[in-house]
Amino acid sequence: MEKVLFCWSGGKDSAMALYEIQKAKRYEIVSLLTTITETYDRVSMHGVPRILVEQQAQSLGLPLQEVFIPKDSSNEEYESKMRAILTRFKQKGVSQVVFGDVFLEDVRKYREDNLLKLGMTGLFPLWGWHTAEITRLFIALGFQAITTCVDVKVLDKGFVGRILDEHFLTDLPLNVDPAGENGEFHSFVFDGPIFKERINYTLGEQVLRDSFYFCDLLPAKTR
Repeated sequence: MEKVLFCWSGGKDSAMALYEIQKAKRYEIVSLLTTITETYDRVSMHGVPRILVEQQAQSLGLPLQEVFIPKDSSNEEYESKMRAILTRFKQKGVSQVVFGDVFLEDVRKYREDNLLKLGMTGLFPLWGWHTAEITRLFIALGFQAITTCVDVKVLDKGFVGRILDEHFLTDLPLNVDPAGENGEFHSFVFDGPIFKERINYTLGEQVLRDSFYFCDLLPAKTR
């Protein structure tokens, strides 16, 4: 099987892409790769605490490679850190990196151009899918996710901290992509067919930062 590195955000598209990759039975996932904003110790953009992503990886039975990026990192600094990590995996025989992107051409080109410099390529298992189909299949397969971040320019704060289900899809304004592919919302997947066990959490406070409402997720207390 071909060795691949999987770019993991912890959200819905990542989970669906991983489901598709595992279903193909052609690839060995060497590690998940997650970008952490070190200032907040949270997944970049999604705002999910690092410990919860580590619990996801444990439940998935996959190693997790974390890349720590400063809050106001420049593109050059970000790319330098990513290049160092990718080079290390390339030396271990990994030539492809998996992404959950669906239709944003500029994002795909940016990823592929940077990988090409290292002699690597991108793999996009969800590319070209209809986003409503992705989200409905996600729900039908038994995945469960909660929104952790919404863009208040397009969505009311009431959409943050909600479970991704048919009611959520029905309530979305018509101008919002059903998968939030334009950045309208981000999510955290806490259960589903690829997980050995559910990731438990509790809801924390909601915070407005840079025109995004974040719903804090806290690790569930253990007895």
